[in-house]
Amino acid sequence: MNTVYGRLVLWSVATVVVGFAVVLGISAWHTLNEPGRSEPSRFDRMLVEHAVAAWLSGGAPALQRHLSVMEHHLVSRYFLTDASGRDLLTGRPRRETQDHHLRTSAYPSADGQFRLVEESPRDFHFRATVPYHGLLLVTVAVLCAALGANLAAPLRRLAQTVDRFGAGDLSVRVNSTRKDEIGDVSRAFDRMAGRISTLLTAERRLLQDISHELRSPLARLAFAAELARTAPDREAAIERLKKEIARLTDLVGGLIQVTRAEGDPDAARRQELHFPELVSKVVEDCRLEAEHRGCSIAWNLAAARAFTLRGDPEMLRRAVENILRNAIRYTAAGSAVEVSLHADAPGTARLAIRDYGPGVPAEALEKIFNPFFRLDEARDSATGGIGLGLAIAQRAVALHHGRVWAEAANPGLRVCIELPAA
Repeated sequence: MNTVYGRLVLWSVATVVVGFAVVLGISAWHTLNEPGRSEPSRFDRMLVEHAVAAWLSGGAPALQRHLSVMEHHLVSRYFLTDASGRDLLTGRPRRETQDHHLRTSAYPSADGQFRLVEESPRDFHFRATVPYHGLLLVTVAVLCAALGANLAAPLRRLAQTVDRFGAGDLSVRVNSTRKDEIGDVSRAFDRMAGRISTLLTAERRLLQDISHELRSPLARLAFAAELARTAPDREAAIERLKKEIARLTDLVGGLIQVTRAEGDPDAARRQELHFPELVSKVVEDCRLEAEHRGCSIAWNLAAARAFTLRGDPEMLRRAVENILRNAIRYTAAGSAVEVSLHADAPGTARLAIRDYGPGVPAEALEKIFNPFFRLDEARDSATGGIGLGLAIAQRAVALHHGRVWAEAANPGLRVCIELPAA
């Protein structure tokens, strides 16, 4: 048999059959070769005394009734004789039987005046135990079949699930509730399938977004190149060409960051770092851009001065910078982007960056972390964003076992990063 269920049943039944045959063989040899018992047991002595009591109290009729009851319950035949071997019921000497299929045992009374003779088939024990051995065989066979079904059914289901997943049904899962190794394998497959499904879905979405996003900058780049060749004002045309090249470079760089963030987490450069110091450097790097856009940065990191964590400093720097530059891009002129860092819970720090811009509708608060998502295409074109900054930040934070989310600040938007300590 080529199935786990079949092999389990076959091996189990074979084991039981062999054991059954051995037990029957030993039992048959023992019963056919066992001599008559010479030493009576307590039960045998009790049978003798009761038979003698029946003879002494009621004579032959009482003894006949008593022996009939014994033969009915004990299956063997019984005879009560005197010390010389004379049968008390027939009055004739009791001779030793010559039948090889019978076994004769004699049990003397306490005073030695009487003997109880028992004649029983030599294979009586063998024939009496066969039904019990057969019942045992059937019971064990049923239990083995149940064991095989219990082990083979989930494996068969797992194989079917793997086949469906390999055929392209990425949503199929085993969803096993077993607590044994089969359940562990099933749950490991579910986790693997979920990860593969997420990666394939993200890859397809990314390829679609790239194909869509590259059309516009490539078209503008081609137009700018043609304009630089034919326009009267060559300097203005070249500046436009440079601007389109810079936008295309930002797009490609953003895509590379997304790819790195979704790559192997073990490839990240992990080290212990002082998170408030990292945030301070990002704030200083973005201060000139804020002034250029007519706003400022108000920051307070005193509440988490001693907070350290283990991670990739470049990846975390890009995450914080992307969120901060996004806030500077959309905050109102004359306002301040507020940056604060404080201990949210034991061993956890929360960085909050708030702007005073137009904000984001409640139904779009989660969507803004999707690659290439834009609330206003025209506004985003004017500000130069490509819709990847928050997506990159979310992936980078997730790789550090943290989380990032957005909430309405009324007015403006607040984006929060929560990270565990080292």
